[in-house]
Amino acid sequence: MLTHHRKPVCLSLISTDLPIWSVVETAGTLYQKDPDRFHLLLTAPPLISCEVESVLSPEETLSQSKSKPYAPSSPRILWLEISPYRVIMTMQGNAQVSYRHFWEQGVYGISRYWLPTESLQPNDPIRLRNFTTSLTLNGHPLPEHLRLEYELWAEKVQLGSYILNLEIKH
Repeated sequence: MLTHHRKPVCLSLISTDLPIWSVVETAGTLYQKDPDRFHLLLTAPPLISCEVESVLSPEETLSQSKSKPYAPSSPRILWLEISPYRVIMTMQGNAQVSYRHFWEQGVYGISRYWLPTESLQPNDPIRLRNFTTSLTLNGHPLPEHLRLEYELWAEKVQLGSYILNLEIKH
């Protein structure tokens, strides 16, 4: 029962206690795997990175520091596996930060981050835990709105509370 639909999507991530806010508006392809299981594939706009060159003197640090912004050539692919019970989100591409989050209401899920490396050796992921306090999926027969509320943890230190909001326009 694999059907797909191309839809406008708005994905936002907001921290309720830190100055973090991100919104991506793009087109996504929604694949229906089963009556209540979906995959959403979308291409996120590239992150703009900066390479900072050396500064000539300490006095010129604020006024003349040179930087070269650049956009990576390959796209970032976001893949969400969505059901009323759990959500898995994977981001990969463009040799920058990649991650994979697993959320399930009332469960400590795993968040893994892979950072780019200059060497040819594979790098181990940074592992964090997330505790999902709320997972709400609305829309029938196709999902229209997903809201995830969760806390991010490193051992016994809370790294903030977050709301992930996904709107799929039909």
